[in-house]
Amino acid sequence: MSAIAPGAAHLRAGRRRTGLILLSVYAVLLLAALAYGLTRNLQNLTAFAGDGMMVTVVVVASVLALLWFAVLVTSYVALGPNRLNQQGQVLTGIVVGVLCVAVMSPFALTANYVLTAREAIKQIFPSVSDPEAPAPVKEGEDPWGGKDRVNFLLIGGDAAGNRTGVRTDSMNVASIDLKTGNTVLFSLPRNLQHVRFPPTSPLHKQFPNGYMAELPNGGLLNEVWQYANDNPQLMGGKNKGPRALMDAIGYTLNLKIDYYMLMNMYGFADLVDAIGGLKIRVEQDVKWGGHFGTAGTIKAGYRKLTGEQALWYGRSRVNSDDFSRMARQRCVIGAFAQQATPTVILTNFTRIAGAAKRLAQTNIPQHLVQPLVELAVKVKDARITSMQFVPPEFWPGSPDWAKIRVASRKAIADSNRPARQAQTANVSASPSITSSASPTRTRPATPTQTPTRNTQKGGSAKSLDELCGL
Repeated sequence: MSAIAPGAAHLRAGRRRTGLILLSVYAVLLLAALAYGLTRNLQNLTAFAGDGMMVTVVVVASVLALLWFAVLVTSYVALGPNRLNQQGQVLTGIVVGVLCVAVMSPFALTANYVLTAREAIKQIFPSVSDPEAPAPVKEGEDPWGGKDRVNFLLIGGDAAGNRTGVRTDSMNVASIDLKTGNTVLFSLPRNLQHVRFPPTSPLHKQFPNGYMAELPNGGLLNEVWQYANDNPQLMGGKNKGPRALMDAIGYTLNLKIDYYMLMNMYGFADLVDAIGGLKIRVEQDVKWGGHFGTAGTIKAGYRKLTGEQALWYGRSRVNSDDFSRMARQRCVIGAFAQQATPTVILTNFTRIAGAAKRLAQTNIPQHLVQPLVELAVKVKDARITSMQFVPPEFWPGSPDWAKIRVASRKAIADSNRPARQAQTANVSASPSITSSASPTRTRPATPTQTPTRNTQKGGSAKSLDELCGL
């Protein structure tokens, strides 16, 4: 009885004062917990993402576990087990030991989860802010510095033990409205050529006409990160690849990229496995494994993919092209955002935290973790539209920079338009971008052909639910 109603054993043993005190304290704690639960949205536990709250939870859980253990032991002693024979003392001692473990386990599990989360946050998110990132604000102020939008560069890198350097083969910008959570996901081709750098970038002087513009078939966007890391003398320091890529993509879209997150694609497979796989609508069979798809085939239909299958679904080039891969990659991102629910995360928390530590690199500082979690919860219930810069609207081999900027600006404006207005404009999630809205290109060039015919059309931002059947 004392395991669920502390003080019951003391009352039974005739120690009324002690028993009543224990029961009263227990009742007060229960009422306080009930009041807390009724006055707060327990589905939104973002307050517990702060470092101070995490420490508090660990301390409280540890204290409660020890107190409950002490109550059980003193309850057992109060009932006078020495009056039993030796066999009775052994049997009741075992029962009490099992009860002690049972009542302490939930508190120990809670403390372990929180400590794991705290360790993962400290390992993934830097404690010192990037000097080139937005400056931290004082406590109590808007953590986003009064902005209306915040822009994150989401990168998929293919670094592995048998490969040197990092190729950023998947590049998406998530532009999020801080008030509504409405998000536009911009997908940029890995083979976008000769990107420009803003005048503030150290690479602007090195490449005034675009990244390696002197090479007709070179200067791909996915090479910028590694080039900057390989040439610290040009960048003014080491490990400036993220900054160079943020500058190039931000200048291309006419957006200020605030933060980046690099995910190792092979580690991403572990993350998918940690949440139990991803359910994705596969439009047509996708062969995977190497250059010829000899490892297997992901059949068309609504499938639940393992981590390895989800990775290859987004990366396979067999009978495909880069633009089709981009479309599949954004569906993987959308499926993960939708299916990584709080229940799934809590159920598989330790595995998720372990996978995240192995695959993530970012410049988002630790003090923004709690606001970031709050924003993620808001985005989860908001509208996510997607736009990719692919042929025939946009040719990576001869990019029309003005047209890309116009399309980006329009997609963001449309993402904040009420759904009814968007329907009145005869679009699915936002109006289509027409070529008449963009200025004439300054440098004519022959479009670069893709390995296979691309069936994905760019030019307008559409809902991920519509595009991917989520």
